[in-house]
Amino acid sequence: MIDFTSFQDWSFPVPITYGPGRIKELARLCLDQNMKKPFIVTDKGSADLPFIAAIMADLTAAGMDAALYSDISPNPRDTEIMAGRKCYLDGGHDGVIAIGGGSGMDGGKAISLVVNNTHDLWAFEWEKTPPAIDAANPFPPLICIPTTAGTGAETESTAMVTDTELMMKWCIVHPLQKPVAVILDPELTIGLPPKLTAWTGVDALVHAVEAYVINDFHPLCDGAALEAMRLIYPNLPLVYKQPDHLEARGAMLVGSCLAGVSFIKGLGLVHAISHMVGAEYDTHHGLTNAVILPAVLRFNADAISAKVPDLTHMMGLSDHSFDGFYGAVCDWLDLLDIPKNLSELGIPDDAVSRLAEKTMKDSAYGTNPKASTQADVEALIMEALHHGR
Repeated sequence: MIDFTSFQDWSFPVPITYGPGRIKELARLCLDQNMKKPFIVTDKGSADLPFIAAIMADLTAAGMDAALYSDISPNPRDTEIMAGRKCYLDGGHDGVIAIGGGSGMDGGKAISLVVNNTHDLWAFEWEKTPPAIDAANPFPPLICIPTTAGTGAETESTAMVTDTELMMKWCIVHPLQKPVAVILDPELTIGLPPKLTAWTGVDALVHAVEAYVINDFHPLCDGAALEAMRLIYPNLPLVYKQPDHLEARGAMLVGSCLAGVSFIKGLGLVHAISHMVGAEYDTHHGLTNAVILPAVLRFNADAISAKVPDLTHMMGLSDHSFDGFYGAVCDWLDLLDIPKNLSELGIPDDAVSRLAEKTMKDSAYGTNPKASTQADVEALIMEALHHGR
């Protein structure tokens, strides 16, 4: 029996500090990296939460001159990243602490990519050759602290950022920038409102499902995806109904992290569509994924049926068919009060063609297990708009 209230330290894939209350060790981790003026980045919705004030007080007590930057939207924008870069440089900071949900961490990670060089933000786009980094002026140390069990992207420097000229999301990253430390503290997730608990948790499950069914040989990611499924599927409804359940919160946080590790393998059409919907309509990423998931599962059914029994086994289901899997996922979404279709999120019919064209330019489009044309993607988005589940 796993004790999710115990302290654990892991070194894979980056140094991870796990356990309730371990946020108190942040100051030590900063000092280990010789930080004197850490730059804390979070989202607008988290800036006034008590744990941010507590972190600032702990860092001050340890002799550090920390600053907080919170001008990060739910779907971080390029303009916000560059404004953060200016604040970092003007303040003479020497490290980044990215804390929050996916948006806060994406904002911090993106800022860390550009503060010590003059490369354009989009030079770091996933599909491009990584730009050269001067060894004498490397990336700053980066510490990531998730406050939701959702995005799971705390072990990489990948960040989703909205291009405000094209109104599209792009994934930016550099292989030389890795978090020097991650803190997984389930106590930070206890105060999350039920809706955000559900939306971010479904995001984590979508990561695991999409990564596992990709047609690629990557047993390390596959193992992480399956264990993530085992942890997330039973525990998300539990924390949705019992927000203070610390053990289940811990299981969700570990499952989310594992799902984030798994999508190094890639993602699929759920994310490709969701990225573009979020870029245009500023919808919550996890909620958008949750609404789109059933339509994409139906579209991919024949391409993923051979892998479905592995997923249903980890979910503890007795029916290992695609229909059994699909039905269980839809029932699970109902338990979490997820809206039925994209029209409930305010997405209009006249956006379908435009969103489909943008979707096909997303890196996750190319790794979906079933190939598709623009007409296929348009039909799929229309399904998600009106039929959903």
